[in-house]
Amino acid sequence: MDDTPGPAKFTAPGRQIYDENLIQLTSVGVDIGSSTTHLVFSRLELERQGPRYVTVNKTLLYESEILLTPYVDGTTIDGPALGQFISQQYDAARLKREDVDTGALILTGVALQRQNSRSIADLFAEEAGRFVAVSAGDNMEATLAAHGSGAVSLSATNHNTILNIDIGGGTTKLAICANGRVNEVAAINIGARLIVLDNDGTVLRVEDAGHIIGQATGVDLTIGRQLKDQELESIASYMADVLLQVGGLAPPSLNSQALMRTLPLSYNSVPDVITFSGGVSEYIYRRESESFGDLGEVLAKHIKAKTQEAGIRVWSAEKGIRATVIGASQYTVQVSGNTIYLSPLDAVPVRNVPVVLPALALDDADIDPSEVRIAVESALDQFDLKGSDLPVAVAFRWGGSASYSRIDLLCTGILEAMKHSLSNGNPLVLVCDGDVGGLLGIHLKEEMKLEQTVISIDGIELKEFDHIDIGTIIPTSGSVPVVIKSLVFPTPTILDN
Repeated sequence: MDDTPGPAKFTAPGRQIYDENLIQLTSVGVDIGSSTTHLVFSRLELERQGPRYVTVNKTLLYESEILLTPYVDGTTIDGPALGQFISQQYDAARLKREDVDTGALILTGVALQRQNSRSIADLFAEEAGRFVAVSAGDNMEATLAAHGSGAVSLSATNHNTILNIDIGGGTTKLAICANGRVNEVAAINIGARLIVLDNDGTVLRVEDAGHIIGQATGVDLTIGRQLKDQELESIASYMADVLLQVGGLAPPSLNSQALMRTLPLSYNSVPDVITFSGGVSEYIYRRESESFGDLGEVLAKHIKAKTQEAGIRVWSAEKGIRATVIGASQYTVQVSGNTIYLSPLDAVPVRNVPVVLPALALDDADIDPSEVRIAVESALDQFDLKGSDLPVAVAFRWGGSASYSRIDLLCTGILEAMKHSLSNGNPLVLVCDGDVGGLLGIHLKEEMKLEQTVISIDGIELKEFDHIDIGTIIPTSGSVPVVIKSLVFPTPTILDN
């Protein structure tokens, strides 16, 4: 008889994740967007490897139905209807709220608007502390989709430059991925539900961007008018042309400026591969055939045809509309170095602080503060945290000497980038892997006379999409415990199309 103990399950109250070598977590990823809402329940097996837990097995438990996000009016989500759907999906998964150890709540589009925030927060009030809530604007949504579709991972393993195109109901997000990173993102008002129709093609609702497209194509989009098939084809063809143009897959010929939600991509080469995600990708990859009273099917047809005409290789990374996280499920417990700096000492604990990892090359002898500022601002912008009123942790990998000059130049660039956050009274949170946390903190306080709270810790390795809890100082070592909650994405599988 095999007496080997199985993995510990962490729905038991009072247990600590770091007391076990092999554990199982039940996780849920909840994606509430402008057009659709869905959930993914998973079982994750984590194994302790040194101070870290690594996900060694992922099992899909249940993928929910996909709900057209319900509205009370044009901009306000119907909280009770959404709550009923979420409860039904827990029941369908044969799980209770208390069975779920952790998760990620992803809010996009109108779900971010103030009139919805309280009602949506109330739906997950009992999960507070266990869930990571991610408010994803255009840039972060593009980044999330690129990771969730598998494009980022594939760009690292296959050494390709990949353009991920995430086509939803109201917007399309584009992300250039290379060497396992998202290098650039953009968003445009192209989507399947800019124009909503009934079964006979009568116009029920038109978004502002839909009117712009109607004017560009000469199609009358008056509410109550029945559109002809050729008019639908004309609108879809126009949107596909604009999309290929802003993705750098076709020469510029149409004025897309009025539809852009962000600055256009500056990437001026043709990518090696395209991947698609979002609701419209289900039609592109022939995983969906049902019509939902929108332009999804006809738009996909034109995008696919024009992509083939352009001769660009298309991969399917398995996930389309479900290109989302499995959950905030990979917990890591690390302990900082003992050369950290806290001012004041009661600045910790802090919880659920989002992490940005700017692309900083600190191995070089010289540090340019303007390049540091640009890199930090770019990372903040990519995760829609540039104007955030909440604290943000700036993480980086240290290299080279810790001379006065190099530390001063690095701190100068970081402070310039974090002016908005600091002006709102937030602490400056710095996290690095090298042994310089104390030096950075002392320099900020004593040399640069920074008045705001400083939390500067070292010996910690972080990555994009991490959220961290920093505990109180351990008197015997002068260190602090750091719990790192990492979003876990589906494992990509390449399918040529």
